[in-house]
Amino acid sequence: MKFTSQTSSNGVVERTFTLGDLTGVLWSPESGPSGAPLILAGHPGGLDKKAPTHVARAHAAVTRDGFHVVSIDAPGHGDRPRSTQDLRWINEFRQARADGNPAFGRILADYCASVAARAVPEWQATIDAVVALPEIGPAVPIGYVGMSMASAIGIPLTAVEPRISAARFGWASAHDALLEAAKRVAIPIEYLIPLSDKEIPREFGFELFDAFPSEDKVLLAFPSAHHQVPTDGRLDTRFFPRHLSHADSNTAG
Repeated sequence: MKFTSQTSSNGVVERTFTLGDLTGVLWSPESGPSGAPLILAGHPGGLDKKAPTHVARAHAAVTRDGFHVVSIDAPGHGDRPRSTQDLRWINEFRQARADGNPAFGRILADYCASVAARAVPEWQATIDAVVALPEIGPAVPIGYVGMSMASAIGIPLTAVEPRISAARFGWASAHDALLEAAKRVAIPIEYLIPLSDKEIPREFGFELFDAFPSEDKVLLAFPSAHHQVPTDGRLDTRFFPRHLSHADSNTAG
C-alpha cells in the first residue's frame, strides 16, 4: 500500500492510496483509541470511491462512531479503465433499458457478476494491507456496506472472507451465483429494498434475503426508486455500532 495524498478536516483524516493496480481511500479519526472497527465501503455501479454521497457517509462513520472506513474503485470505475467487455455490457444494458427490453436485468446481473469476480480478491488484498497498519491492526472488527453493484461484490466477498463480521447490503440484481454465495453468509445482515425500483424487482431482493442463513438478519423496505436512499434518519438503525463491538462471536460460513 502506497499513500499518495493526505488531508485532514473536521476530525477526519483522508488518505488516498494505490495497491498495485488498485486505487483507494482510507478515512480515519484524527484521534482516538487504536483498534477501532473498520468498515469496507463499496460504491454502487457508475460511481467511484470519492462520490459525494459515498464520502459523506464515510465521514459520518468516522466522526460519529469513531470507525475507520476504506473504499476502493471497483474494476472499470473511478481511476480504473473499463475493459472492452465492460463497455459492451454497459452499452447493451443502457440500450435495453431505454427500449424497455426486460433483458436489461440479465445484462446487469452478468456485468455485476463479472465485476465481482475481479473485485473480491482485490478487496481481500485491501483488507490485508489496511489491517497491517499499526493504527488499525489485525484484530479489528470489520464490516462491509454496499448497495446495488457493491452488494453483488460484497455478498461473494463476505461468503469467503471470515474477517467480515457484519454486513449491510441492498437492491442487488439476483442471479444463481449470487444466491449461492448468499447461502454461505451467516453473519448479521441488514438488507435494504427500495419498493419502487424499476431496475431490480423487489422479488429479487426478497429471494436474496431469504437465501441468507443468518439468524440475525433484518429487511428494510421503503418506498423509493433505485439509488434513492432516504436521508431523514428512518434507516439509521445503528447497525454497525450494535454489531461490531462483539464481532468475534459471529462467523461467516
